[in-house]
Amino acid sequence: MPPIRRLLAVTALGLSVASQVGCNSVPRYQLNQAQARARQLYDQNRSLTAERQQLLAQMADKDQQLAGLAANGESMRARLENMQGERNRLASMRTSPLSDQASRDFEDLARRFPGFEFDPQTGVSKIREDILFNSGSDEIRAEAERLLTEFARILNNGESSQLNVLVVGHTDDTRVAKAATRAKHPDNWYLSAHRAITVTHALTKSGVKPNRMGVAGYGPHQPRVPSKSDAARKQNRRVEIFVLAPGASMTGWDPTSTIR
Repeated sequence: MPPIRRLLAVTALGLSVASQVGCNSVPRYQLNQAQARARQLYDQNRSLTAERQQLLAQMADKDQQLAGLAANGESMRARLENMQGERNRLASMRTSPLSDQASRDFEDLARRFPGFEFDPQTGVSKIREDILFNSGSDEIRAEAERLLTEFARILNNGESSQLNVLVVGHTDDTRVAKAATRAKHPDNWYLSAHRAITVTHALTKSGVKPNRMGVAGYGPHQPRVPSKSDAARKQNRRVEIFVLAPGASMTGWDPTSTIR
C-alpha cells in the first residue's frame, strides 16, 4: 500500500476510535454534579438523623417528667389522705362532753354577746371580767344577768342537764389597792374566788343545781397572755366556765402554763 493511503487509513481508524470513545463516556460536569448531589443528600441524612436523635431524647425526657408528675400526684394524694385521716382522728378526740346541739347553742350565745367566748373543741366558755363585774367588784352587772340566764338554760336542756360545771375566776397582776375593795377582797386570790362564787349563785338562781357546780380562784397566776400592757391585763381578767362529764374531776388548773 502506498504511504499516502496508509496514512489516510490510520487517520480514519483513529477518528473512528475517537468517535466511539466520545459517544460512550460521561461528561465531567455531570460527574461533578452527581457527586455534589450525593454529598448534599449525605449531609441532609446526617442532619435528619441528628434531629431524630434529639427528638427521641426530648421524648424520653418528657416521659421522665410525666412519670415524675404521676409520682408526685400519688404522693400528694397520699398526703391528703393522711391529713384527712388525722383530721378525723382529732375530731374523734374532741374533749368536750357537750352534744352538738349544746355546742351550737353556746356558739350562738357567743355571737350575740361580745366578750363571751366558747371553744367547741373543749367545751370551755370564757367571759371577760368587764362584761360581768365593775372594777374591784364581785357584784354581777345587770346587763350580764341575761347572759348567765341563757347560759343556765343551755346547761339545763337535754343531755347537758347531766353535766357538771366548774367556774374559775382570774384576775390580772395589779394588786388590790382601794381600802374599800381590800375590806371585802384582801388580795387577788380572794377577788377571783369571790367572783367565781357569785357566778355560781347566779347560775343556781337560774336553775342549775348547786351539786353540779364547783368553784376555783386562781388570782393572777394563770394568765392568758403576759401582763405587759393594759390590753393584755384586760384579757387576763376573766371568768372561765368548764363543762365536765359526770364523774370528771373539778380542777381546771393547768400546771403546764409557762406564762408569767
